[in-house]
Amino acid sequence: MEPKGSTTVCRRVLLTGFTLCAVLVTKPACAIEIYTDPEVVVQNGTTGVLRCTFKSSEVVKSTTTVTWSFQSSQPGNQFSNVPYVIFHYSNGEGFPGQEEFKDRVLFIGDFNKRDASIQLSPVHFSDNGTFLCDVKNQPDVKGTPARIKLRVVLKEALPPSKTAIIVGSVCGILFLLVIIAVVACVVMKVLHNRNDYEGCTSFESVSSQAPQPRKKVESSRESSRCTSPSGPLQGPVIYAQLDHSGSKNSFHKMEPVVYADIRKN
Repeated sequence: MEPKGSTTVCRRVLLTGFTLCAVLVTKPACAIEIYTDPEVVVQNGTTGVLRCTFKSSEVVKSTTTVTWSFQSSQPGNQFSNVPYVIFHYSNGEGFPGQEEFKDRVLFIGDFNKRDASIQLSPVHFSDNGTFLCDVKNQPDVKGTPARIKLRVVLKEALPPSKTAIIVGSVCGILFLLVIIAVVACVVMKVLHNRNDYEGCTSFESVSSQAPQPRKKVESSRESSRCTSPSGPLQGPVIYAQLDHSGSKNSFHKMEPVVYADIRKN
């Protein structure tokens, strides 16, 4: 007769091995991950876009579905107690929920791109509240719906857009760079002018301290030689009346007579 203890041990070993095989062969289902923006601010009477994306380990099929629900934040509203389904999308077709959202909800997502977004147009102040996005992708169906808060405000209360903030930041940076460049140019110009001024002053001081060359003695002589004529000088010319005939009625003729020759030694 076989002992009872050995039989029990064999059964436990077989059960453990079967469990390990089942765990290794069977692929565990992962929970689907759903993402939305925390908050969206939309002007009253315009079009609002509620973004919703998901991440699934399974291939997207025609059975993939998305369900949008809404819970109002206004007391006394019919949707303020619990979330109500306002839109359902499956097999490429949308199914509106409540009458208040029937003609205002449009599916703009793409399941192949893991996008389950909707468009709400036009938005009203009664749409202030929380919207929930729930995606199912068989067999990946376990997941927590993502929540997005919608705030409907007047145009004056709209926050600045990201584009305006980016443009303003870029303009501010460019303006700061221009100021820095101008200041750098001014400083460089001042330093350059100062160096030039110091260079001229030192040059002038050196030139003023340099001994002046002695004058040559021959300069006076050369100047006198330059002023004195090289050839003989003729003395003044004196005009005299000469009588050649010796008579009283004779014609007196004026002839120039050189008085003297003046020579300078």
